[in-house]
Amino acid sequence: MDTTSTGQPPAENAASTCYRHPKRETLLRCSRCDRRICPDCMREAPVGHRCPDCVRTDNRTVRQARTVFGGRPVARPLVTYALIALIVLAYLVELVHPAVLDRFDSLGTGLVDDAGQRYVDDGVARPGYEPVGIAHGEWYRLITSAFLHLLPTQGALGFLHIAFNLWWLWVLGRVIEDRLGHARYLAVYLLSALGGGVLGFLVSPDQAAVGASGAVYGLAGCYVVLTRRLHHHPIEPQRVLIPFVIWMVLSAGWTSWEGHLGGLLAGGLVGLGFAYAPAGRRTAVQVAVTAAVAVLLVALVVVKSLALTG
Repeated sequence: MDTTSTGQPPAENAASTCYRHPKRETLLRCSRCDRRICPDCMREAPVGHRCPDCVRTDNRTVRQARTVFGGRPVARPLVTYALIALIVLAYLVELVHPAVLDRFDSLGTGLVDDAGQRYVDDGVARPGYEPVGIAHGEWYRLITSAFLHLLPTQGALGFLHIAFNLWWLWVLGRVIEDRLGHARYLAVYLLSALGGGVLGFLVSPDQAAVGASGAVYGLAGCYVVLTRRLHHHPIEPQRVLIPFVIWMVLSAGWTSWEGHLGGLLAGGLVGLGFAYAPAGRRTAVQVAVTAAVAVLLVALVVVKSLALTG
């Protein structure tokens, strides 16, 4: 290489090095900004090659792909996986510490003595008994109860309780998450779970319940709405709607039908808002519907709590 009298390369040679790696000579140029780039910095483009800075600028200005309902396309149903993992984890905790069922179920109102024994709350103040439940500020029960399930030794359902809910969460969740994207799908699930807990609280506040059934029924209601909107059924309708209706009727005697129905109504209502939001204002309408359903459910809890506690 030719050098000057000082031993340094000529100025024109310095300009032939990569702008990100000054020690690497190159003849390649970015087709957009015309700066020199080495093979490591070269990025394929429709015409020629581009530098990393220009690629990042293009990515910020390119419109992101969306599903027909406005969500971002998902490669994997990560939210469904996460929900299943949380339910299984909660079940393992139950097996080790069964007392978590009484601590986090959907009890609306009740009394507990010093020994932890639970009694019906008749509305009369009783010294030595602590009021517990949703009506007494334990609102977290509306959501935590949706992640708990009956133990194998409890009731007629036993292990089938969690197995049934996980199966339908797996079947329905993947399809809905693919249609709505992560965030919208999670909103449907949580509001469905909340809807089931709220209706149970309104109708039978002294009855405790656990299970993801309300959330799963909400997914079923949302699924029906979305598929009718698209005129496409990834799962045969009779495999979704008919089994859920039959199960709701048959299990009404020993399960919380209020939780099932509340979840179904909440999930279907949110699904309607997501499916039929106008294209020009889709996101705004969907957010408004989600917020309106949440506010309605919270308002119902407040009114019922005031009625129970005075």
